[in-house]
Amino acid sequence: MKISSTFRISLTLLLGAVLLAGNAAQAQLTPRTISGLEAQPISPQPLPVELAFPFYVSAASPGRVKIVWNLPDGHYLYRHAFRFTLSQQADSAELPVEVTMPAGLKKNDQFFGDIEAYYGQLDIDLSLSTVPGPNARIFIDYQGCADWGFCYPPQRFEFLLNP
Repeated sequence: MKISSTFRISLTLLLGAVLLAGNAAQAQLTPRTISGLEAQPISPQPLPVELAFPFYVSAASPGRVKIVWNLPDGHYLYRHAFRFTLSQQADSAELPVEVTMPAGLKKNDQFFGDIEAYYGQLDIDLSLSTVPGPNARIFIDYQGCADWGFCYPPQRFEFLLNP
């Protein structure tokens, strides 16, 4: 059986195209190098702090405040970083507040070592040491991180109890 030269050229071009396409697909799957350095995977972008640690505050009754965090997947809060205080006036001293918190998840954190962390929903109850006045405010201090290695700076939020 004799194969025409046109068919041979077409078959050669087709096989060449298949081999080139296979090499191009393989090249897309392997890390590329720039000046001899292997390309690094792109790191995730951190969420804005208000999306990473969203929470709401509600006055449950006079002298009792409830704070609820709803954390997105992969984000956690440090138990040791929480601090809650009450101030009766804008410029008055901050008073300690009695806090009721659930147990956290024990883990080894890359920034602080052995810690307790909170994931998902976190409910915290505050009992005020005195009846809040008309200008009273709660100060909420907290800090958290993303599992992929981004740690947010400590945060401070001020909540006016009687708006």
